[in-house]
Amino acid sequence: MSEQRSLARHLATIVGDFPNALRFRARALRDWATPGGYGDGDKIPVVVLPGVYETWHYLRPVTEALSAAGHPVHVMKNLGINHRPIPASATLVWNRILELDLSGFAIVAHSKGGLIGKHLLAFEDVDRRIDRLIAIASPFNGTRMAKYTFPAAVREFRPDNPVVSALLAEQTVNSRIVSIEPTWDPHIPDGSTLEGARNLRVPVVGHFRILLHETLPQLVVDEVEREMSA
Repeated sequence: MSEQRSLARHLATIVGDFPNALRFRARALRDWATPGGYGDGDKIPVVVLPGVYETWHYLRPVTEALSAAGHPVHVMKNLGINHRPIPASATLVWNRILELDLSGFAIVAHSKGGLIGKHLLAFEDVDRRIDRLIAIASPFNGTRMAKYTFPAAVREFRPDNPVVSALLAEQTVNSRIVSIEPTWDPHIPDGSTLEGARNLRVPVVGHFRILLHETLPQLVVDEVEREMSA
């Protein structure tokens, strides 16, 4: 009975967090265009990678803070709603990065975007164009919740998925990753802690609610601008 109550609380937390996702979806429909000033600034450029079935608008509070701080912000519109497999998504992003001729930039990502970002660090970025990855609520270790879903784009996050396993085994790039997670994430119940990375926690419950936490935008700006050891 206690296990049933625990599962019920877990599902209730997931359901309670979805309105936050819908708020970002509504914002995207209402204000689709990329702000004109996003490409301006003389600080380290930032590439934004949203999660599965998301657009960059889910990270808008963060992108606005980065832009205001003087960072050129690049949103990857060619990802669409980010439903493709991780390697295919990484290829799309990398091609766009080469088109823009970006170098010395940071990636800021949510959820699946963090896995795409690590794929870029580990496999595409042979010339080390990427300075660092700041990932928010990313399933670096996979998530057991994925086996209970139907969409293939979400089932890809199973811990036994070959792509997730290969990314987890690739640890040489972890020192260039900052993993930010909520106190508890019902979509990733085992957390986003990544061995060898800089792991930070925001005092909030929810996979999407963390994107609305008042401390997150400045935290991301600070991590983009933080001096890194060689």
